[in-house]
Amino acid sequence: MKKLIVLLVSILCIYVIYFDLTQGTLPQPHIQTKKADALAENKISANQPYFEVKVAPGETVLTIVEHQLAHNIPVAIDDVITDFEKLNSGLQPEKIQIGKSYRFPDYSKVKNH
Repeated sequence: MKKLIVLLVSILCIYVIYFDLTQGTLPQPHIQTKKADALAENKISANQPYFEVKVAPGETVLTIVEHQLAHNIPVAIDDVITDFEKLNSGLQPEKIQIGKSYRFPDYSKVKNH
């Protein structure tokens, strides 16, 4: 009798593990949330003024923005990085490639602190 109970409990445990790994017990996130995030990102990038530049060797996001402004950047570096990523579909500044054009945030209307 003990062997039968151990066998049934083992089968139940295996089934529960299988069910959890294949279907899960938590509801799946809706695909609609991804669409809403993409729409919000498009609105943000549409409102953000920007300029396009073809990247030359040795240039970084910060040097390009500083060169366009002809003075120091009036916002925090983290803000520049975040705005660049929003304008370029999440592309990290470290991943820019020589010879390709990217959108850079335009801070020419922002006053220095």
